[in-house]
Amino acid sequence: MTNESQGIQVERTYGDSETPVAGERTSSRRVFIPPTDIYETPESIVVVAEIPGVSPDGVDITLERRVLTIRGRAADQDHDGYRQIYNEYDDGDYERVFTLSEDIDRDRISATHKNGVLHLVLPKAEPVKARKIELRSA
Repeated sequence: MTNESQGIQVERTYGDSETPVAGERTSSRRVFIPPTDIYETPESIVVVAEIPGVSPDGVDITLERRVLTIRGRAADQDHDGYRQIYNEYDDGDYERVFTLSEDIDRDRISATHKNGVLHLVLPKAEPVKARKIELRSA
């Protein structure tokens, strides 16, 4: 699935909401695609991703060329003194990849994290203005 807005391209790199289809994993932990909303304002693109159980120091955001990658490592849920009888929540990590267009100002991207929700603000770049090039005699 590909979804494109002005400035960001969303790629579903996984077959479902969990384990990657391709690629080698060095960990036995599951990898989830965090639910993500993308909003556009006149000044920026805003990405909101849910990464429950991930502390701020467990978040890794990288930008390499045009590829923005969000990774989150959730803490293991140990419940000493309890015997689990039913489970709907699995431990695991989160990963999401986006391709940015040239319309994003990469130097001004900012990120905040609060209550398991990651907010990325991707400011739009100033339009490149045409300019006249002066010709000088050699």
